[in-house]
Amino acid sequence: MDLTKITNPRFLKSMSKEQLIQLSADIRQFLIEKLSKTGGHIGPNLGVVELTIALHKVFDSPNDKLLWDVGHQSYVHKILTGRAGEFDTLRQYKGLCGFPKRSESEHDVWETGHSSTSLSAAMGMAIARDLKGTKEYIVPIIGDGALTGGMALEALNHIGHEKKDIIVVLNDNEMSIAPNVGALHNVLGRLRTAGKYQWVKDELEVLLKKIPAVGGKLAATAERIKDSLKYLLVSGVFFEELGFTYLGPVNGHDFDDLFENLHYAKKIKGPVLLHVITKKGKGYEPAENDKIGTWHGTGPYKIETGDFLKSVDKAPSWSALVSETVRKLARTDERIVAITPAMPVGSKLEGFAIEFPDRMYDVGIAEQHATTLAAGLATQGMKPFLAIYSTFLQRAYDQVVHDVCRQNLNVFFAIDRAGLVGADGETHQGVFDIAFLRHVPNLVLMMPKDENEGQHMVYTAIQYDDGPIALRFPRGNGLGVKLDEELHSIPIGTWEVLREGHDIAILTFGTTIPMALEAAEKLAKENVSVKVINARFIKPMDEAMLHELLATGIPMLTIEEAALQGGFGSAVLEFAHDHGYHQTVIERMGIPDRFIEHGSVKELLEEIGLTTSHVIDRIQTMVPRKQKRA
Repeated sequence: MDLTKITNPRFLKSMSKEQLIQLSADIRQFLIEKLSKTGGHIGPNLGVVELTIALHKVFDSPNDKLLWDVGHQSYVHKILTGRAGEFDTLRQYKGLCGFPKRSESEHDVWETGHSSTSLSAAMGMAIARDLKGTKEYIVPIIGDGALTGGMALEALNHIGHEKKDIIVVLNDNEMSIAPNVGALHNVLGRLRTAGKYQWVKDELEVLLKKIPAVGGKLAATAERIKDSLKYLLVSGVFFEELGFTYLGPVNGHDFDDLFENLHYAKKIKGPVLLHVITKKGKGYEPAENDKIGTWHGTGPYKIETGDFLKSVDKAPSWSALVSETVRKLARTDERIVAITPAMPVGSKLEGFAIEFPDRMYDVGIAEQHATTLAAGLATQGMKPFLAIYSTFLQRAYDQVVHDVCRQNLNVFFAIDRAGLVGADGETHQGVFDIAFLRHVPNLVLMMPKDENEGQHMVYTAIQYDDGPIALRFPRGNGLGVKLDEELHSIPIGTWEVLREGHDIAILTFGTTIPMALEAAEKLAKENVSVKVINARFIKPMDEAMLHELLATGIPMLTIEEAALQGGFGSAVLEFAHDHGYHQTVIERMGIPDRFIEHGSVKELLEEIGLTTSHVIDRIQTMVPRKQKRA
């Protein structure tokens, strides 16, 4: 079937099971071929092919609301809703988004890039439906990994209490990004092997009604027998105790099983949880055999072998540099405990986990818990190392403020993927952490210029015992600089001058230092002398150097690959204002006040005007033109 000819999912209504099986094969082949060129979340999507087809056949999107949580499993949904022809542009600049996008299609009713939000949104839609008196079905599809998120559990509790008509489809592939952990995961494991106890309960009820009641005694005990049966058949009836009718487990790759249960779910009043078992990566052997999450999301790959097409880069990844430095320090510092919210692979903590299994905790998709867990450890004299992506740290903001910083606890935040991340787009760009952390009392915030300074900052963070400290670092690889063998602490709040100059000063840090140095080099040929400062401590700032700079009166330009509002440049402006330096010209460059969509980091920096040429143009407007040197 030519998938690019699909305009909407209505064609599924008339298809036979045999045709649907062939369609499933066509979609899998299409995904394997297209994603081999663009990269993307292949494992999750190969696992939901039959489930997505069944949902669109049984329900009537967009009238019925299908909410995909997390949205990386929505590629098949995109194909069935008329977007197959755009897959060559998937996650590319100005192309098809890798997550649901309301502006892309009327079938995308909820946008998800972070997990565990669909159930709360579904409850809101169900309340609106009932207030308006309409009859549409509300169907959130949530993974077993996302179900560990506290927000999902809060929503389950509310939905069960209110008895709203919502059909929750639990897509259980036993993994999120990495293998799932925790007691709830174990409950699901027991349910997978329990059989369909709902059907047995219903058959028992029919049987009991056929037996003449003896003095009403048997009828009175029938309900108790049914309730006892569910405890007998299922080890832990978690969802029913929350008020849901539990259906399953269902084979997520068997159309007969899916249709039977979906139609049955539509007839049940109140909340239903349909437990569907799928195989992540189904239909492509390298992805099917993945046990650690390598095929959750990938770059381009060779279809025949499954080998990834990676550029040759001798520099270590930032994630590996940080985690391996912590691992080295943990050999002599028994206080160090590593924590990650479901990102052991992305944060390169596999080695730490092998060497220190008793000091490594993957808490699942539970950023709030991870942060307060770290705070609890810190109260007992430990040195918790919390490896967390910038975009996911947003989800633990109250815990950072209330539980860590307010108590001034020695937690080391390793903020991975800080800055623009590229293809994952606006839900994952790590550009807000400076703005939401800088104003929190007691917190130290730093970012290195290269991996050598990075390893020294890790050492600094481990040695620092005066409160919380955060190290932010970008996605990808370092610059390939030589690493010192001996680690040392960097004095808190100190900057360094990388290039002397007297016409203007650039204050920057991290990924934007190379562009500042390149701009300074080019401007030198135009007789403009640029001082470049590595403002590696975003908080506290180097006040002595700032006083010295501001006293000279030379213009200053701050550059940050982060949100301008409330960012580092704002901090410099505040300092100048508070200390009476009202005549100094201070301008800022950074991320504008909007969400940045997907594309390569280079393309996105060009779009927002954060490149060497843009820096040169800005400085030329700030510094009076001079005669070019002879």
